[in-house]
Amino acid sequence: MRRRNPCSYLNRRLQIVASLTTFILFSILFLGTTSEDNPYLSKVPYGPQIRQGTTKVVGRLPSIPKELPHVHVNTAQWLNRLDPFQAPAHSPPPADQPDSREGDISWHTDWHWMNPFSTVVTQDERAVLPPLKPRPPVYTYFDAGGRSRDERSRKAEQEVLEIWRRAWWAQGFKPVVLSRSEAMNHPKYKYIKDLKLEADMELELLRWLAWASMGTGILCNWLAVPMAHYEEPLLHFLRAGEYSQMTRYDGLEGGLYVGTKEQVEQVLEMALRSTLITTAQFMYQLTPEDTFHIEPNHDGVAFYSSKTIKTLYKSIDSQLTFADTRGDGLTMLPALINSHLHLTWQNSFPKGIAVLKPLAQNTTYMIDPAIDIARNLSTCTASPITTSCPPNRPNCSPCVSRTPMIITTPPIYRNDSAQFLIGTVPHPYTLQSLIHNKEDLDVRFIRRKTSRDSWVMAATRELLGAGISSFSRLASLKDAVASEHGISRSLWLTAEEPVYLRTEKDLQELDWIFGFRIPRHPMKDGKSETPVPGPERRPPPPKQDFDGPKPDEKQLLQQMLLGEKAQDMIKKSERHGGQKSLILLRNAVEAWNMADTEVWKFVRAFNARRLVERQKWQKEEDAYLGKGLYDRWKETLSG
Repeated sequence: MRRRNPCSYLNRRLQIVASLTTFILFSILFLGTTSEDNPYLSKVPYGPQIRQGTTKVVGRLPSIPKELPHVHVNTAQWLNRLDPFQAPAHSPPPADQPDSREGDISWHTDWHWMNPFSTVVTQDERAVLPPLKPRPPVYTYFDAGGRSRDERSRKAEQEVLEIWRRAWWAQGFKPVVLSRSEAMNHPKYKYIKDLKLEADMELELLRWLAWASMGTGILCNWLAVPMAHYEEPLLHFLRAGEYSQMTRYDGLEGGLYVGTKEQVEQVLEMALRSTLITTAQFMYQLTPEDTFHIEPNHDGVAFYSSKTIKTLYKSIDSQLTFADTRGDGLTMLPALINSHLHLTWQNSFPKGIAVLKPLAQNTTYMIDPAIDIARNLSTCTASPITTSCPPNRPNCSPCVSRTPMIITTPPIYRNDSAQFLIGTVPHPYTLQSLIHNKEDLDVRFIRRKTSRDSWVMAATRELLGAGISSFSRLASLKDAVASEHGISRSLWLTAEEPVYLRTEKDLQELDWIFGFRIPRHPMKDGKSETPVPGPERRPPPPKQDFDGPKPDEKQLLQQMLLGEKAQDMIKKSERHGGQKSLILLRNAVEAWNMADTEVWKFVRAFNARRLVERQKWQKEEDAYLGKGLYDRWKETLSG
């Protein structure tokens, strides 16, 4: 009698199930252990290889920390990893990048910064920002030891150097002040000591030696400052950092040169061999005519040389002529240059300043800091020569207090190159509190009573129409904030952190963004402002630009209280160490308003990174300020 297979009593489907069950139990019993001494492992065909594969798969599964046994494992995440048909996924970016955090604000730099949502790139809470553009170095030479030692002159020279650094930094460069120490590092310095040169020629050679010891870049006189819009052709060329030939600029005397390290060394070699070295004044006089490419266009740079001051600013020149009044003349120079920088900025925006105000009837108080900044920027800066123009722009429109820049508060964002924009982005919790005049929001109210992404939809209604989603609008707003075109024509703030107006340090940060020292006026405190005589008279606040009733004092006070409580809630709900109930509420609000949250995070991170970048550079430069035998200049004004 033939023996029958026990499984033959089962139908075909149950046979398959029974076979698979038997195989799985066998695998668990004999292959589940990772011990190398398993006696059954060596008997199984390809047993060690199967064990290694099993170990790798298990090792890829997320583990639960012992101290957090309550953590829920994302089952879908590890099941996707085991799916043989799943397409390979890129690993998330590294957790940290150098200088990618300021307090509780963190960001990640990536070329995919225009992606609507940062979480797609980072897979965490960081905002994705565009890569920082390299700042080409611009060098100037200042020999404090060889100049007048009276206190007023020294202070005025330091102020001019601070203006020089601030103006070049705001235009996208990395300004560096060199001294005799850099010149002494060059091998040819010892030849200079044996030559009997005129003071001007010796200074010229020393600044070139200092430049050669640093390398490729721009050599600029400390009285030559960029005075044009950010996208002016000369400044655009200099920012590119590619200098194919040694170039000087006709009309700037020796105020500006560009070239590579090799080209600078060749010019020095020719100059030291020249027979005219004891009588010449500028380096280009010691070289053949074809050594330098002469560029006639230099409208982007203003050079306050002795010749320029004598020709255009006679009241200052009369003070500089005599030793007794030289300090008085130098004291007038910083105010003149700063006023010209401010005036050039004002002339770049003939349509004035627009303070963005979507949902205008509910956000009047929220944009008050932006209004204060706009009023400061539209104020005429005090100048020793009130109606004067910069040397590179003789046909400017002088700032007159009777006709200040126009300030408007449009309810929608317009991409207008002739108008400077100041935008204030609120956190969605703050915005919904103001819209609904409600102090305590909850998840039920957010889901049932509020519209999604109210700020983004309102701000871009005219630019993009009403037919596209809020997600599709994010790229346009990010471009307005962080593109090269956007940063030169706009300033973006967050409603919960009204920076730049609280302390003198905040105002100094604003100076570094714009490239000049803006007039100082305090924030509103409920008191009437004292009239300021002269050119610094502050313009009045802008008129209401929207249809509807203007908020009264009681409504403004209510908006202020709601804004402060929303700010307190956001602060207490920080991801690490915040109150759990507030964190859950904040997460719900942000999940319901993903586009509004994305813009808020982006602006917040962009401002934080800008601050970190400047502070890092200043910290590097601080190591060279006011130190050494030759008395380097000392920084006295920067924050």
